[in-house]
Amino acid sequence: MEAPRRRIAVLAEDQYEDLELWYPLIRMREAGAQVVVVGMPGVSQYKGKHGLPVTVDVTADRVTADSFDAVIIPGGYAPDKMRRHAAMLDLVRGIYERDGVVAAICHAGWVPISAGIVVGKRMTSVSAIRDDLVNAGVDWVDEEVVQDGNLISSRGPDDLPAFCRAILAALA
Repeated sequence: MEAPRRRIAVLAEDQYEDLELWYPLIRMREAGAQVVVVGMPGVSQYKGKHGLPVTVDVTADRVTADSFDAVIIPGGYAPDKMRRHAAMLDLVRGIYERDGVVAAICHAGWVPISAGIVVGKRMTSVSAIRDDLVNAGVDWVDEEVVQDGNLISSRGPDDLPAFCRAILAALA
């Protein structure tokens, strides 16, 4: 599967799950997409849970949803920080509302919850945030990848191949 001429935002914050950021980022670039790492103002680099750094290409307050076909939100502890940034939530909500792909893995489901886009949706996640998703109005299921419209979700690192295939298929 290829994604030429597609523009994808990958959100970053400290303590992201290293594999959940880097695997999709590399896979999407391999498919021909232009992938941009989006962070917050004043931060040029974030470190993953296992110490792998990622450099920010642009800050969330400097981009608009119209600039992207998709956003990928990695898990780890980063989503708990991401959901506190209005600019990140606005970007996710904006991409979703214009029918762009919103892809969340592991703990990343917290971000679409805070962006207000999950009510009535079918999703999966790491089991630790199941209650959060259910309480936000999600029909939660335990599957490697779930796609409900333009919202794609997966449980964790073991599901990355299926997660990336689903993103690429949605962008085709």
